[in-house]
Amino acid sequence: MTDPTLPEGTHRILIADDNVANRELLEAYLAEIDCEIETSVDGQDTLDKIASFTPDVVLLDVMMPKLSGFEVCKQIKDNPETSRVMVLMVTALNELGDIERAVAAGTDDFMSKPVQKVELLKRVENMLKLKGMNDELERLQQYIQAMEDAQRAS
Repeated sequence: MTDPTLPEGTHRILIADDNVANRELLEAYLAEIDCEIETSVDGQDTLDKIASFTPDVVLLDVMMPKLSGFEVCKQIKDNPETSRVMVLMVTALNELGDIERAVAAGTDDFMSKPVQKVELLKRVENMLKLKGMNDELERLQQYIQAMEDAQRAS
């Protein structure tokens, strides 16, 4: 099910959930996407893995030990080094207040458990496309800036 419109290169996805069965299910669902997958078991482990693995997308559970998904998401989005990582919160919480907290923390999308395979795949594929477009836009902006700087210097 590899989508030819996704950006080229190996996609990296981090699955952050303290429940082994949930991690394994998400990993099995994502097997249809050409990607490298890592997992983490708590909030601090998630932040550590983001620093070393540099994922494109994080599937982030909210209710985790050490740091909640809300806290992890906020730290991801507040850090200039990781702020462009796409975050999909995947949680059993589905009250309006939970969604508002997720949005306030900076999540890019929100999905309630139980996860449906087709919905998950489509959301992840869309996030990978958006991440690719954002990365390309940043490269173009840097190129334009370099050209403008070179023109001013001459």
